[in-house]
Amino acid sequence: MKVSSSIVASAIALACHANAGDGDFDAFGDYTVHSQLKITGTGKVIRVPIKPFKISVETDGVTVRLASEGQADAWSSFTIYRSDGIGRQNSAGGPLEVVPGVQATSNHGGVHKHLRLTRDTLTLTSFPGVSDQTLITHAILTPPANKPASDSRHESTAP
Repeated sequence: MKVSSSIVASAIALACHANAGDGDFDAFGDYTVHSQLKITGTGKVIRVPIKPFKISVETDGVTVRLASEGQADAWSSFTIYRSDGIGRQNSAGGPLEVVPGVQATSNHGGVHKHLRLTRDTLTLTSFPGVSDQTLITHAILTPPANKPASDSRHESTAP
């Protein structure tokens, strides 16, 4: 797997979206949650029926904060631990590619959460400490209201 310098530079820019250390959070984007999966301890995968909802994302370059639409004062905070890109595989057995992105974690109330964030997607995985179930939430970037969806950028689009 080869990582180009532009991928690394983009990932660093994504992680340092704002000036780290000044305590100011800047809006990163809004994402629409479109699916949730529950994986049981026996390996059974269950699709959880949900109504799509929006999540707002902010960062200061060290912490990522998520809030559900209409809940601007109720944040979930995640500490960034990797900012050198996100590996993904577009097809089974296909090559692994690295796209700009960050990974962050949160431990609160016995629940470990892992956040995978790119400019197009948000994946949140929750591991409750006293349960054999894992919940995976997938979201995609919500296009700005003033631009049509066909004009939005995607991970596979060259900068």
